Amino acid sequence: MKAIRVGKFGPPEVMVLEEVADPEPGPGQVLVTVKAAGVNPVDTYIRSGLYRPGLELPYTPGTDAAGVIAAVGPDVKHRRVGQRVYVAWSVSGTYAEQVLCSEFQTHPLPDGVSFGQGAAIGVPYGAAFRALFQRARAKPGETVLVHGASGGVGLGAVQLARAAGLRVIGSAGSEQGRALVQAQGAHHVLDHRQPGYLDQLTELTCGKGVDLILEMLANVNLAKDLTVLAKKGRVAVIGSRGKIEIDPRETMGREASILGVTMFNATPQDLASMHAAFAAGLENGTLRPVVSRELPLAEAAAAHHAVMEASTLGKIVLIP
Repeated sequence: MKAIRVGKFGPPEVMVLEEVADPEPGPGQVLVTVKAAGVNPVDTYIRSGLYRPGLELPYTPGTDAAGVIAAVGPDVKHRRVGQRVYVAWSVSGTYAEQVLCSEFQTHPLPDGVSFGQGAAIGVPYGAAFRALFQRARAKPGETVLVHGASGGVGLGAVQLARAAGLRVIGSAGSEQGRALVQAQGAHHVLDHRQPGYLDQLTELTCGKGVDLILEMLANVNLAKDLTVLAKKGRVAVIGSRGKIEIDPRETMGREASILGVTMFNATPQDLASMHAAFAAGLENGTLRPVVSRELPLAEAAAAHHAVMEASTLGKIVLIP
């Protein structure tokens, strides 16, 4: 089969499409024919050596995919050959024509959800769910600001929060992005390129401030986020690309919290909980992954460049 391989850490161009041996499932494993593979910012961090510098090389990138089960190993009880699934994490990497997974790294994909959409679930919706409910303990009736809501994680957060009964305010930097965030369920959408845009939160929250902020670019926004929180407010940091100076006093009077978020710390119980929620949301239509671009697998380097651009809306997926 063909797969993207990374032989050394570096820029996107270190990824090369190669012919590799077909994987074979062992006990408790399944083999999935990949119809679409999701591209996430974390994939670029790993490829560059920023995350997991001790990762054994060469490797195949990618954590998310969707496809059809081609084979099952011994002791697999809950998956069958021919079943449509989405993949969230894997044994062998998802930027490939086939991916080897443990049984419960795969999850049933409803017939009404495309393979491209299935490849947009794992990391984006997982990060959003973990930030909202497992780290920040969001409750119905609270107000959440999704700061940078037009990307894959942001749109997932908007949908999850709206379905859970929160009041959702999103932000985006383009007219197209703001329209997309509004269409996915945000009650209000702010232009985060407009000077003083956070001042609008005073009126939108009747002077109270927001209960929760999901932050995709903490190195730019965290200091300002702390000034618009309600008492007992929380900022869940999902993404950051550098350092920032903050005033700790902004947390004191509010008794505010800054919470780090990473999927690498999710327990098996955490993962089971989030995927049960995703199954329900995909079935009832409250979760609707948005795919903006589909690129051939051979163009993985172009996808890695694109996923880091601020203008990218929704998800980018690779098609083997």
